[in-house]
Amino acid sequence: MGKEKIRIGISRCLLGEKVRYDGGHKLDHYLTETLGRHVEWVPVCPEVEYGLPVPREPMQLVGDPEAPRLVTRDSGIDHTAGMQKWAGTRLELPEMEGLRGFIFKSKSPSSGLRGVKVFSSSGLPVGEGMGIFAAAFVKHFPLLPVEDDLSLHDPVLRKNFIERIFSLMPVTYE
Repeated sequence: MGKEKIRIGISRCLLGEKVRYDGGHKLDHYLTETLGRHVEWVPVCPEVEYGLPVPREPMQLVGDPEAPRLVTRDSGIDHTAGMQKWAGTRLELPEMEGLRGFIFKSKSPSSGLRGVKVFSSSGLPVGEGMGIFAAAFVKHFPLLPVEDDLSLHDPVLRKNFIERIFSLMPVTYE
């Protein structure tokens, strides 16, 4: 009998699923072909699961970098409250139990873990923040190892993340 694979959450587009705003994906071969042999992926696409279509109008973070709003770039529709509500529900689903980490899509206004551009209402950059879903995930699962796809291209950060996900005892949140 084989050893059960550990479960890692991941942004769906990194697995090659065409869920991005432009109908594309961001397939990461290292994640799918190398790390993927050793883990069970739990794919998440906040925008699609929240109910937005593919393709869709691009979104961006607007306002205070510490508490940004998720707003469509051209029409100005604010999806912050809806995305936060969806995230709270999604994080409570049984499939999220027993995760040992999460790999987010960098620079995404919903899934970016760090360094996501935040703009003023007039469209000027005012700082950097964290995507709406990534922020909810980190708050809900504060002990789990998290990284983004770009960080995992750094050999030191990748080694550290892999050591943490494989050595972490399953975490339960009551």
